[in-house]
Amino acid sequence: MFISQLSASFRTLLGALCVIVAASGLGSCASTSTIPFNGENLDGWHTDIPDADGGAEVAASFGVEDGMLKSYGTPEGHLITDGIYRDYRLTVEYRFPGEPGNCGILVHCSTPRRLYGMFPASIECQLNSGHAGDFWCIGETISTPDMEKRRNPDPSTWGGEKGQSRRILNLTDDSENPVGEWNTMVIECRGDTIDIWVNGDHVNSGYDCTASEGQIAVQAEGVPCDFRKIELEPL
Repeated sequence: MFISQLSASFRTLLGALCVIVAASGLGSCASTSTIPFNGENLDGWHTDIPDADGGAEVAASFGVEDGMLKSYGTPEGHLITDGIYRDYRLTVEYRFPGEPGNCGILVHCSTPRRLYGMFPASIECQLNSGHAGDFWCIGETISTPDMEKRRNPDPSTWGGEKGQSRRILNLTDDSENPVGEWNTMVIECRGDTIDIWVNGDHVNSGYDCTASEGQIAVQAEGVPCDFRKIELEPL
């Protein structure tokens, strides 16, 4: 009888912990995925668009059409999750529907407009056509193998500030599909490590990241980009 009562109490406690963890945005006790983008609206997200400061009326930078999240490219800014996450696998299916261009998924976001009055402190996982999987360090930084080759031969330049060597090249040049076709990027954040796959190719791997949790952001950075899936699985 005591064991049965203890088990029931443990189950109750575990259930309560799951609710607390899920509400915190740090993960989930469930094995199922969560979907930051629900395919219907932008619930759970907010925008940071500098051109809209002071209540200025500007065109929408993001929207939902035909079940897709649309980054219209301009006015430039970010769509940011309300929740904070750590230790997860993020699966993103995206395409540039017209011309090739620039966009990105930012992980471990924190301080808004940390750099150039636009970009939140974060590590950007680049979607820019021809460069998908590059890291860009924004107020944070990360290490990779062969940093002298893929970042800058001079370690004194490495960092996440203006004027520093913030870009770390990916490992492949041919992992993306032609412009207009869908690509799948998988970003795995575990502790202070970040790994990126593009269409199944392991294109970047970083460690000793200066952040291990934060919000997730999608960029509007010049040209339209479509997203038909943004799905997060706690690790």
